Amino acid sequence: MTETYLYMANPRITVLGVQPGHPPFRIVEIDGEVVGKAKTVTDVLDAAAMAGITVRDLDDPDAVRWVGGDKFTWRPADAPPADGGAERLVDPVQEPLADPGGATG
Repeated sequence: MTETYLYMANPRITVLGVQPGHPPFRIVEIDGEVVGKAKTVTDVLDAAAMAGITVRDLDDPDAVRWVGGDKFTWRPADAPPADGGAERLVDPVQEPLADPGGATG
């Protein structure tokens, strides 16, 4: 009989989901207590340093628990892009990149 081992990380730092605001932010908890708001990854690292925690790898589940996104998620899912335009996927077959030299083939 094979037993399955499920490992649950219990990191000291938890970064909660993105909250709407200008700019959007995420709540940071250390040891289960709210320590502040983070607007960037640097804010998370600063909060950890102030608590005496050295974070070597933000992707390590033993170091940081990311709720509602990862270290790259800093705006609500329904928010428009930072440049104000609409994001759009481009199919390179249907819309090839323009030739910067202006030459046609």
